Amino acid sequence: MREQDEYRGELGHIAGSQLVPLSALSVAARQWTKDKPVVVVCRSGRRSGKATMQLARTSFSRVASLRGGMLGWNAQQLPVERGYIQNRQG
Repeated sequence: MREQDEYRGELGHIAGSQLVPLSALSVAARQWTKDKPVVVVCRSGRRSGKATMQLARTSFSRVASLRGGMLGWNAQQLPVERGYIQNRQG
């Protein structure tokens, strides 16, 4: 749930993640399988929390928000990628 400049920026992104801004969530989610796990990530957890509730209201049964977002991920020194945009469907 990040914008392109955030996804490619200082905090990076998790390998294999898909860039979907919050404003594009409803369109992107139409292509996702509703019973597969979805973990939503943003900078701090606020936008991803909103997105998680939105997905749950539209029958996604296995959806979660990454606590702390990319700030938390980076604080734990977990691996990140920068600069590359992954356009996956599924």
